[in-house]
Amino acid sequence: MSTSETTTARSSSGPLDSFFKISQRGSTLGREIRGGLVTFFTMAYIVVLNPLIIGTVKDGSGQFVGGGTDPAASIAKIAVATALAAGVLTILMGLVANFPLALATGLGLNAFVAFSIATKMTWADAMGLVVLEGLIILILVLTGFRKAVFEAVPRQLKVAISVGIGLFIAFIGLVDAGFVRRPASPTAPPVELGVGGTLRGWPVLIFVIGLVLVVALYALKVKGAILIGIVSATVLAVILEAIAKIGPRSDTNLGGWGLSVPELPDKLFIAPNFDTLGEFNLFGSFSQVGVISALLLIFTLMLADFFDTMGTMTAIGAEAGLLDKDGNPPSTQRILIVDSVAAAAGGAASVSSNTSYIESASGVGEGARTGLASVITGLCFLVAIVFAPLVTLVPYEAATPALILVGFLMMTQIKGVDFDDLEIGIPAFLTIILMPFTYSITAGIGAGFVSFVLLKIIRGKAKLVHPLMWVVSTLFVIYFAIGPLGDWLT
Repeated sequence: MSTSETTTARSSSGPLDSFFKISQRGSTLGREIRGGLVTFFTMAYIVVLNPLIIGTVKDGSGQFVGGGTDPAASIAKIAVATALAAGVLTILMGLVANFPLALATGLGLNAFVAFSIATKMTWADAMGLVVLEGLIILILVLTGFRKAVFEAVPRQLKVAISVGIGLFIAFIGLVDAGFVRRPASPTAPPVELGVGGTLRGWPVLIFVIGLVLVVALYALKVKGAILIGIVSATVLAVILEAIAKIGPRSDTNLGGWGLSVPELPDKLFIAPNFDTLGEFNLFGSFSQVGVISALLLIFTLMLADFFDTMGTMTAIGAEAGLLDKDGNPPSTQRILIVDSVAAAAGGAASVSSNTSYIESASGVGEGARTGLASVITGLCFLVAIVFAPLVTLVPYEAATPALILVGFLMMTQIKGVDFDDLEIGIPAFLTIILMPFTYSITAGIGAGFVSFVLLKIIRGKAKLVHPLMWVVSTLFVIYFAIGPLGDWLT
């Protein structure tokens, strides 16, 4: 932070500063607003992507979300509910936990719910499972179990989680921008540069320009570097699309835009439809697929939600410099309570489980340190309910440069891991590499936990392992074996 910003931070006063502890955390009102805006622009894609994932899948009754056989109507309803849930829950995180963390429908979880759960029952039944999972996690938080588990994790393993997430979000940014892609040929490597080892399409150029601009501005210590980069790249993308008519990426248009096509919409706003709110059946799934199968599905959802948030809030807290000497963020219990409520609220809104977003790190990279940034992000989501067409202006290629820069910043924490100590070095290594390689924060954390306990046993130090690490590692073993276990039990 510059000298002028430091002076402003120390001299600022008023109800906002007092409530959010802005100056106490070395921030300013401007930095919080910029951070909140950057986080929104970095994760606004969920308003478009979530409807495309869950709105085009027919449930076990042959209907789309919200009922009926019109996928377009389903997509419109889900977009509204997705923005509403994200807005309310993110504001709640800011006000209750005072932490710069935004929430929205969890990617990965929504696909699992849509393709692996909803196809076996009605969508309302599937959402009932999500609500139950969220309520169970909330009970675990209120009893202190979830916080106790978090505090039982060795500090260096928490650092490894932050580093792994940094590598993970950088990888997400590269993939979403089309800079790194999955080859079409089954005999090719899992990923490659562009298409066939060559960068393809004008949108990738937008990503490169945006990345160079963000890095250059950050290196020059320009205030609002990330926000300026996103807005500038978006404006350039709109101009490019207007001239070249590039269109969306597809099998026949490999050089197209990744998700949103940056073109000026015909309408600036839409009339919201809230029909999906309350569309859940709490126990309907038990009669549809049986008690054992329903419980296994709840366990899978719960474990993913439980540990994704733990990793995310650790990474955000570390990047913001808010962790204590044991690697715990401030107001841990409040963060976990809001996140648990979000899981159930996502099911109640019929948009799948809501969870903490690692893209919040982009706002922290812009300077956010308090819950005020979350309030700003949440308000933007609420505005997006009626101005959804404008949200689609920001393409992946303009937003993802922020993830690359933040990924670098989070990777710098790796110096806090002692790799000479194999008992922590190997678990840390597995945690770091498996997050991007499996595209799952949960899988990386699970591998780190299980290998940590296993190495302690091998070296005759089992008594030094915290009892809760034994419990959690056992749960992760079950989690990794959930596929064959489910087949055997059913």
